[in-house]
Amino acid sequence: MTQLPHAGLTGFDTHAHIFHQGLKLAGNRRYSPDYDATLEQYLGHLDRCGLSHGVLVQPSFLGTDNSHMLAALRGFPQRLRGTAVVERDVSDDVLDELAEAGVVGIRLNLIGQPLDDYRSAPWQALFAKLASRGWSVEIQRGMDDLARIVPQILKAGVAVVIDHFGLPAGEIDPVNSNHQALLSLLSSEDVWVKLSATYRSRSNPAQASRSIERLRDAYGHSERLLWGSDWPHTRFEAQTDYDAQFALMQTLLPNADERRQVLVENPARLFKIELAS
Repeated sequence: MTQLPHAGLTGFDTHAHIFHQGLKLAGNRRYSPDYDATLEQYLGHLDRCGLSHGVLVQPSFLGTDNSHMLAALRGFPQRLRGTAVVERDVSDDVLDELAEAGVVGIRLNLIGQPLDDYRSAPWQALFAKLASRGWSVEIQRGMDDLARIVPQILKAGVAVVIDHFGLPAGEIDPVNSNHQALLSLLSSEDVWVKLSATYRSRSNPAQASRSIERLRDAYGHSERLLWGSDWPHTRFEAQTDYDAQFALMQTLLPNADERRQVLVENPARLFKIELAS
């Protein structure tokens, strides 16, 4: 396990992106940024908010070319981890290279995509490789579909991380059968949820607070909740910024002990980072 550096900073932002306009974009992208979101800017946000670690998530518009993210991870191996985007038939050699750089999981951005059969042999083979490395599979998809997808992936024994509250379109509603089906899966020790990007669900603070309460009730605790800034808030750049998202997190998690659990203890456990005493 990598030890958390002690420099007066403690806490994890588990979801952010870096990129610049000179990078080659994926052909099937839904979005093309017209600005730069640099590593230096991101590290400045972490420093200002007193956060020791960040997890960079490969932007979907960069496809499976993770090289820009990997360069950042290699430059700050004690501070950064990464979530990559890979082909389903990615080789063990490539996965080993990603692991060496600090990658701790892959992401499936399924927004606007047809759903595959994740019980199929090729997918299960990939998930088994990830499980053997202690990685996670991060999913971005609307909540109405998550209860169909998550059990298929859990079959391989890999941890699943659900992005952005599960994108519930307002708030998590236990009366909604699809939402309740997802909540029922949270008894698994391998399902984690990111408290991030309320704007992507069009959730106001009151709705987000109720969603957190329902997640707590389903888990019975807060031990598998994570926080992410979603910086630089692609497509929503004009509506929010890093400081606003950090302040919202503090509002939604007013209890200092729970906030430490979500910001420090939970991500350290998921990403296997030892906390300095």
